[in-house]
Amino acid sequence: MKKRAIALALSALMLTGLVGCGSKSEGGDTQTPAADGMKVGMVTDSGTIDDKSFNQGTWEGIIKAEAELGVDKNYIKPSGETEADYLKEIQNLYDTDYKFIVTPGFKFETAINKAQEKYSDAKFVILDGAPQDGNNNYNVADNTVAIYFAEHEAGFMAGVATALELKEGELGFIGGMEIPAVQKFNWGFQQGVAYANENLGTKMSLKEENVKYEGTFNNTAGGTQLAATMFDRGVKAIFCAAGGVGVGAITEAKSRVEAGKEAWIIGVDVDQYNDGLLSNGKSVILTSATKKISQAAFDMIKAELDGKFPGGETLTFDAKNDGVGIPAENPNLSKETTDKVAEVFEKVKSGEITVSGEQGDLIK
Repeated sequence: MKKRAIALALSALMLTGLVGCGSKSEGGDTQTPAADGMKVGMVTDSGTIDDKSFNQGTWEGIIKAEAELGVDKNYIKPSGETEADYLKEIQNLYDTDYKFIVTPGFKFETAINKAQEKYSDAKFVILDGAPQDGNNNYNVADNTVAIYFAEHEAGFMAGVATALELKEGELGFIGGMEIPAVQKFNWGFQQGVAYANENLGTKMSLKEENVKYEGTFNNTAGGTQLAATMFDRGVKAIFCAAGGVGVGAITEAKSRVEAGKEAWIIGVDVDQYNDGLLSNGKSVILTSATKKISQAAFDMIKAELDGKFPGGETLTFDAKNDGVGIPAENPNLSKETTDKVAEVFEKVKSGEITVSGEQGDLIK
């Protein structure tokens, strides 16, 4: 898909300005306006509202806006994943006065392209995509904001952390659909491992046979099978950027660890540590490559309330504005690892290290 030409980096200053919560302050300082009945709706992508990934992250941002900003919230799960399915639920939200609508995922691109014109008095936020006509002709209208994330930078940081913690051995990658957002996680992860090997004394490898795209985001059994095959080959840890497919991989890792074997998963999008919890209270999630999905949703709602909705813009959440990275707390990573990862992150943030969002050679 040829969509990145219009991408506009969101400055750290802008992000900082959007992040503040709406609590009342002393001394007459400016505070966030009351929501005044603002109704925020969401249409889910494939998966559920508790998918431990993109849908859940988006909804958590809306829940935060309800708690801190006083908005009314609602979500609808479509019966299918076609443009018509999405447009039907967008209309259902609109008809019940939910006129600030958040949609997670590139599958909404053509639906939002039509909805932003049909419902010109509504506001739309599309995450991981931008409105287009089906022929890669993109048009972000004044009542819409498109948000992308630098997945390659998040994957890079997860790769560095994984290599530093495990030191040596085989790694794997399981993706869902082979689309740019997922591919960039893969490419960034490979670069992070390579950087650690070349600069930080690690000896990790990622073979081509252990890089697989399942083709969906909801085939849990498929994720279990792919993970089992990789672990049987001696892979120590698998980075999963695959939604429900990744849930299957986590299940497989948990079964193996409960049986006394070594198996790690690197989570994606949100901190998946709790999803890997074992009977002993520990987790199979080594760390996660995170995108500030919930923050992005919350920020756009707050921007609307502040009269600063960036309509017509395409924004990127990246290392420069702390929009991607790994979780602040990583119980399975040593302090030595997290300290070194923090140093590397600052180099990415400053531009000293540039992570490519394009395909690179597999690590040998």
